[in-house]
Order: sequence, then structure tokens, then C-alpha cells
Amino acid sequence: MSTMVYPREEKLDKLSQEEIISNTKLVMQGLEALKNEHNSILHSLLETIKCLKKDEEANLVHEKSNLLRKSVEMIELGLGEAQVMMALSNHLNAVESEKQKLRAQVRRLCQENQWLRDELANTQQKLQRSEQTVAQLEEEKKHLEFMNQLKKYDEDVSPSEEKEGDSTKDSLDDLFPNEEEDHGPGLPHQHSSAVAAAQQGGYEIPARLRTLHNLVIQYASQGRYEVAVPLCKQALEDLEKTSGHDHPDVATMLNILALVYRDQNKYKEAAHLLNDALSIREKTLGKDHPAVAATLNNLAVLYGKRGKYKEAEPLCKRALEIREKVLGKDHPDVAKQLNNLALLCQNQGKYDEVEYYYCRALEIYESCLGPDDPNVAKTKNNLASCYLKQGKYKDAEVLYKEILTRAHVKEFGSVDDEHKPIWMHAEEREEMSKSKHRDSAPYAEYGGWYKACKVSSPTVNTTLRNLGALYRRQGKLEAAETLEECAVRSRRQGIDPINQTKVVEILKEGDGTERRRSLGGSVKYENATDGSEEA
Repeated sequence: MSTMVYPREEKLDKLSQEEIISNTKLVMQGLEALKNEHNSILHSLLETIKCLKKDEEANLVHEKSNLLRKSVEMIELGLGEAQVMMALSNHLNAVESEKQKLRAQVRRLCQENQWLRDELANTQQKLQRSEQTVAQLEEEKKHLEFMNQLKKYDEDVSPSEEKEGDSTKDSLDDLFPNEEEDHGPGLPHQHSSAVAAAQQGGYEIPARLRTLHNLVIQYASQGRYEVAVPLCKQALEDLEKTSGHDHPDVATMLNILALVYRDQNKYKEAAHLLNDALSIREKTLGKDHPAVAATLNNLAVLYGKRGKYKEAEPLCKRALEIREKVLGKDHPDVAKQLNNLALLCQNQGKYDEVEYYYCRALEIYESCLGPDDPNVAKTKNNLASCYLKQGKYKDAEVLYKEILTRAHVKEFGSVDDEHKPIWMHAEEREEMSKSKHRDSAPYAEYGGWYKACKVSSPTVNTTLRNLGALYRRQGKLEAAETLEECAVRSRRQGIDPINQTKVVEILKEGDGTERRRSLGGSVKYENATDGSEEA
């Protein structure tokens, strides 16, 4: 009779699943063999029962057969349990396989999720670059449109119809252009407000910050704000670490960064930085320091560019008071502040104040810098634009003629029969055009006046077009054409105003449709200012 071999109990806990299945299969084989053996014995006993005749022996065989039947039943029960274990093992294997598949799927989904995140980040960067490109293209488009207008003007093409709209306000770019500090021949550089303050024992902007300011302005003028802004922020962070937040150098750096933000039209950030710089300078340098006046001026410039003239005016007045107190009432920096203040008032329609401020600035420039300083012509041009807005066309004409006469004297030394200012030639041609003897002499014979324009500022070129527009309003078409062609020739010599608006639009405000027709095309002019931003 076969014997069953069972693994020892102390080893059952240490068996793995594969070992348990292997042992179960071995036990099943043994049980099958034992079952077959028991069935064979049972069959023999049954045959024996048939052959036996005595009751006692038959009973004994019956007993043994019953025992064998029970043993067979137990074996079959064991086989059934083994089969259940095998089925359970197969199920567990299937579950484990499914588990591995799910884990692989989860890993794949995690990888896809990370890939999608990377794609989203790249797409956002592309979107940001595209938005920057679009903004740059918009600026280039505006510039090209402006250059196209100048090209049409140069080629003497008939001007297009005037653009309808409100022109009662000076444009913001004209109001406060970016200019370097101008120093006339009669005023050496050491008379700037910062150096004057240093001579009084005050704060002087360090040379390294002036160099950094020039570098940042250069980057900003090229549109490279991605370089200018981090450069300012890094310098600001270094200054705050070494000197603390409440230090004049930090305030200077805040001013520089604010100007960059302003050029990016980030007015809210620029205003926050300028207010912070103002607070630092007032705290460390005193409320009457020239550096405080510079920050107040920059803040007024910012408000002016946003059209908040009422908010900008008191800031500009306070800056004027400080500069008058520290530098004296006849200093060129005071005249610059007067120009800014006049422009703010002009955009509010306060023409009496505008005339006062311009006349005072003009007096300072002429006395300190001389009649040939470019600021004198600019201020006269600004004052003339004020007269135009009030309808004082004769007063404006006088100023324009003074500018052109001074440019002539600067070039030729005097006014005589051989060397006359261009406006005199223009009026002479107008008189002759009304008679039968129309003058057809080329402009080169008029003393080469248009060539003299190139030694002067763009304001002279502007004045030619402004006075030409006034002549058109008066019906002096020949005189107007003379000045306009002279302006075209001078611009071809390399003179081109930075900021331009339309005299015609100013003139048409009070003239109606009839006068608008008599003016012909649009003539642009530069409303030059003395506004400047300072560190």
C-alpha cells in the first residue's frame, strides 16, 4: 500500500506560493494513486464477498469494505480541496497579472501627464513670445505708417483728408519726450542740480549709477527690456543688501527702474516705484532737496502721460518751488520745470498761466544760455502753439518769424538785401505771384537758406511748416508752398522732428468747414518741450 509523504509543519510557514502549488500537485498525485489502490482493494473485497458462504467471514469483509469506502471518500475530499487550492492559485495569478497591467497603465498615464505638462509650459512660453512679437510688430507698424506719411510729404503727393477727431490735447509723447540733459554753451555741466546739491553738502548721484542709468536707457531705447529690467532689479537688490532700503542710492535705482516700466506702459508699477523713491529721498535728503524735485518731476511726467493733468500739476509746482529755492529763480533747470508746468496747464485750457510760464522760461533761457540756444527756439515754438489754441494767430506768426530770423542771423550774421530770412522770401514770392511777374527762381538762389537749416535744431524745420500752415490759413498759398518746400529740403539734409502734431487741426477748431478747405492738406509740426526725466 502506498504511503503519503507530507511536508513537515515547521516548514509550512516558510514555503512560497510556487512551492505550495508544487507540493499540492504532488499530494494530488499521491491521493490519486491511493484512491486507485483503495478502489482496487475494494473491488477485490467485493469479489471475495460473492465467493464466501459463511456469514461471519462475509460480515468481516463487509466491515473492511466500509472502511475502504470511507477512506476513499476522505481521499476524494482531499482531492477536491486540492483542486480548490489549484483554482484559487490560478485566480490569484490572474489577479496579480491584472495588477501588474494596471501598474504599467498608471506609469504610462503619469508619463503622459508629465509630457502634457511640459507641452503646456512650452505652449505658454510660445504664447508669451508671440504676444511680445505682436506688440513689437504693432510698434513697428505705427513707425512705418509714420514714415510713410513723411515719405508722401517729401514726394509732394497731395495730402490725404484730415483725420477727424479731437485734437485739443497735446499728445503725451509731445508733452514729455525723452531728452538728455541739455547744457548750453553759457552753462557748464557742473551747474546741474545734482552737482549743485553736492556742493551744498547734499547727496550726489554716484558715477556708477549714472553709468548704469545710461546703459539701461540705451537698452530701453532699443526695446531690449528683457535686458534692461533684470539689470535694474539686480542692481536694486545689491544696493538694498549693502546699503539698506532707505538709502538715496536705492531711491536713484528705483527712479531708473520706474522710467523703464513707464516706457513699457506699466504705469501702475512705475508709480509705485516713484512714490517709494520719493518717500526715501524726503526721509534721507530732506523735502527741499533737488533729488526730491527730480522724483516729483518724474511722477508728474508719469501722470501727464496717463492724461491725469490735475494730479500732475501740484507735483510739478512743488518741484518748481524746490528748484527755485535751491538753484535760484533764474536757473535753466527752473526753466525746464516751467516748460513742463506750462504744458500741463495748456492741456487743461489754462492759457493765462501757460503764457506766464512760457514767457518766464523764455526769459531765463535767453539770459542764461543766450538767444541761440535751442531751448529758446523750442520754448518760442511751445508758446506759439499756445497762441494757436487761443486763436492768436498774429502772435504765433511773430514768434515763428523770430525763430526763423534768428536761425538766419546765426548762419549769415545779419539781415540785408542779399541775405534775407526765408519768411521774407516767401512773402516776396507771394506778392509777386499776385502780379504778372511771377518769380520762378529756384530756392538755391535765396542765399541757400534751406541748407542753413541743417545747422539748427529740428525746431527750425518744424517752424517752417507751422508758419506755412498759417500762411495757408491767410490764403498766402505761394508763401506757404515756399516754406513747405524749404522744410522738405531741410529734412532731406538729415533734419527730422521727433514729435509732430498738426497745426491745421489746431487752426480748424475755430474756423469751421470753409477754413478747413482753404488750408489744404495737413501740415505736421513738432511741439518740442523741455521735459526731461532724471535719475
